[in-house]
Amino acid sequence: MFCVKKIFTFDAAHNLVKYKGKCEKLHGHTYKLEIKICGELDDEEMVLDFSELSSIVKEEILAQLDHSYINNIIHQPTAEMIAKWIWDRLVNKLDSKRFKLEEVVVWETPTSCAIYFEK
Repeated sequence: MFCVKKIFTFDAAHNLVKYKGKCEKLHGHTYKLEIKICGELDDEEMVLDFSELSSIVKEEILAQLDHSYINNIIHQPTAEMIAKWIWDRLVNKLDSKRFKLEEVVVWETPTSCAIYFEK
């Protein structure tokens, strides 16, 4: 089995409504997003063309989240809940007989990320 990973970035603002601390105030991040797909190679010896993966992520995720106030989309937009929201939007688009979505990683800062995957 092979895996491919594509990395994206987007800028967005949020505040954590169920959190007591500095993150309950409105603030922003440049998020890093990693999408990992695993499966078998096709006739061109690729799991999925990177440009096709980019198109899907740009249409389904970045068009919604980039330069947005994430609270309008996700009630409690922690890195964990953002990763789950992204998974839910991509899982059916990145699922075939040959490959599937394996992991979504959302980096809120250069040293802090949340990872979502299903068994």
